[in-house]
Amino acid sequence: MAGMFFRLVLALSLLSSLLLTCSAQTCNSFSFSGNRVFSTCRDLPQLSSYLHWTYDRVTGKLDLAYRHGGITANDKWVAWAINSDNNLEQSMINAQGLVAIPQSSGTPRVYTSPISGYGTSLAEGTISYNSSGLSATHQNNEIIIFATLMLPTGTTTLVHLWQEGPLSGTTLEAHQMGSANTNAKETLDLVSGSAAGGGNSIGRRRNVHGVLNALSWGILMPIGAIIARYLKVFKSADPAWFYLHVICQTSAYIIGVAGWGTGLKLGSDSVGVEYKTHRTLGIILFCLGTLQVFALLLRPNKDHKFRFYWNVYHHFLGYSTIIISIVNIFQGFDALENSVQDRYNDYKNAYIGIIAALGGIAALLEISTWIIVMKRRSRENKTAHGVNGANGYL
Repeated sequence: MAGMFFRLVLALSLLSSLLLTCSAQTCNSFSFSGNRVFSTCRDLPQLSSYLHWTYDRVTGKLDLAYRHGGITANDKWVAWAINSDNNLEQSMINAQGLVAIPQSSGTPRVYTSPISGYGTSLAEGTISYNSSGLSATHQNNEIIIFATLMLPTGTTTLVHLWQEGPLSGTTLEAHQMGSANTNAKETLDLVSGSAAGGGNSIGRRRNVHGVLNALSWGILMPIGAIIARYLKVFKSADPAWFYLHVICQTSAYIIGVAGWGTGLKLGSDSVGVEYKTHRTLGIILFCLGTLQVFALLLRPNKDHKFRFYWNVYHHFLGYSTIIISIVNIFQGFDALENSVQDRYNDYKNAYIGIIAALGGIAALLEISTWIIVMKRRSRENKTAHGVNGANGYL
């Protein structure tokens, strides 16, 4: 029995690690056609974008490739820009942009565009940096802009921003104002490849929020329910199963509250961005989880007359919490899809795999425990009949 339990824990640990390692997939694994190679790259925190570059600090020469995923049709423009004032807060003002527009021919139209301020159309014009080698490709639902820019010599950091927006025929329309769009900016260190500010902070908090909630409500909580339902069938596991159940569910609640708190903070920092269903279900989960914690404190003894009603209450709240939590995690994936489309499927598929594995384990344990219970009842009936026969009742 102990061996089976440890194998179960090992399998669940490996599956859980899949959710966390999805985020380890980076721009380093990407290969450009035509033997293009860049010395440094960065996964940008918003809009499924990546930046590759080679920089010569002495001459100020910056060779770059900006990749923007999720462009499945010719209905979106994409752009990457440098703010010439190094102003992160007002990054659109005096931004020097590279714009690509997909074409039916397959090769996007690409040009430079000086951006004077908010609401400015991305008109073609000369930017403040000398540029050359401007080109673009559109393959595998991804637009890549290539360019060489001459920066002031000695430049080590810059404020850059990137964006996407809808096309109406040949007219570039304004981009959305969701958090993914408004936070698509950061201060980039060209030498080390590190970045700060802009969407980096919110993106990191969003990832923490997602991992905490998926781990707590979506993984630990179902595992705790599996432990309570199936391990208690084995007499040798009593009362160990109860303590494992309490530890698992308490840990899930504590981690879940931390994830809930990060969600509240994200909501307050993302003015104008609302996910009403996700938020409402999150509040309901917090309330149900808190009621379960109080239920543990009010748990009557096994022979108490109210124990039956407490069991019904505890089981109903517990299974309701698990069902709502799984639904809400997928609501979170829908919110994630708006900002990191290409990584969205990785996260979602990883969680689907974990839930499917837990469901499969639960189904196998359901069958196994029923077999054990039926055999136990059969032995008890035989024993009872034998005793009765010995006393002359048969």
